[in-house]
Amino acid sequence: MDSNSFFEKIQEQYKAELPFVVFSRSINNTIKCWLQKDDELRLTDTFSESGYVFSPFDLNQSSVVFPAEHSEQLIIKADFGVPSNLPEDKMALEDSETYMQLIEKAIHSMKTSEMTKVVLSRSEDIERPKTSIFRLYKRLLAKYKNAMVYCWYHPKVGLWMGATPELLFKVEGAQLTTISLAGTRKSDVETSIDWTPKELEEQQIVTDYISEQIASFTSSKSISKTETVKAGHLLHLKTRILARVQSNRAELKPIIEALHPTPAVCGFPRELAQEFILKNENYKREYYTGFLGEMNIKTRSERNRNRRNVENSAYASYGLNSYLYVNLRCMKIDDNHIKIYVGGGITEASEPLAEWEETVNKSQTLKSVIY
Repeated sequence: MDSNSFFEKIQEQYKAELPFVVFSRSINNTIKCWLQKDDELRLTDTFSESGYVFSPFDLNQSSVVFPAEHSEQLIIKADFGVPSNLPEDKMALEDSETYMQLIEKAIHSMKTSEMTKVVLSRSEDIERPKTSIFRLYKRLLAKYKNAMVYCWYHPKVGLWMGATPELLFKVEGAQLTTISLAGTRKSDVETSIDWTPKELEEQQIVTDYISEQIASFTSSKSISKTETVKAGHLLHLKTRILARVQSNRAELKPIIEALHPTPAVCGFPRELAQEFILKNENYKREYYTGFLGEMNIKTRSERNRNRRNVENSAYASYGLNSYLYVNLRCMKIDDNHIKIYVGGGITEASEPLAEWEETVNKSQTLKSVIY
């Protein structure tokens, strides 16, 4: 199947108002889609199904799943192309006062409570252009070559699109891999940068939290050195954490409950930060800062690839692999409007104006793809 027939198939699915998701995995240079064969809305809170899951920020709300047995899957080699010379949006100030007041309230709360970090977000509504959603998706692919770029649709939920650089976790057999990602800088030049103490502190909070959360059900844990990575025109701090799950089959629900929401999208301590967010952000995040991806996908691996060893090669093992990503840099699209979601981590050392400007930087790439 070539790229044209691949996207034609997805367009037919969309015109028929049937659920689908198309997404990239830059790690293996492929684009894949799941096409659900009916329009039934299937929900899960066990995460035991084999399928594609789309989960909200608040796990008290159910997640949507496209089950493998009710879906067709297609995959092609990715052709990410070259991004167009798209205009960058100028900094909009109309919402800055409200957002900075929220930041000041959070800083005051941290001075009088045990909360040390909270991630505050905002949404911005813009007019939807006449450009097709698949053209927008291909633009995102070109702009975010190192991210997981997706377009997800269910007629009973809506259309979401985004480009996330953040893995929540992946499980391959008993091997668990997760990352901590924090800090944001605009990458004006391709040189090394000096991160501030505030940014390094924010990153360390995320790394320490994740390490502690998975300690009770994993072993053989290793933590990489923190590095600077690029996503679009932004730079982030990233640390990789690897561990082995202490069971033959890793159940996803305990891992999800341990890791989601991470300090990178919620704050620390998690309970206090989430309470502050739900009480003070004054809008519903819905699926923004939730997670999405394939879960419990059966994968076959050979014990011995020596073709002459017929007896041993007959012993193939099967594992369940899952790849879940945090839903960042995303937008919700309807017939006439696009809602963009952005946010940033707040600590006592935060400067409200600088934090506002960080959210503007994050929204610029999405806007430049839209227009």
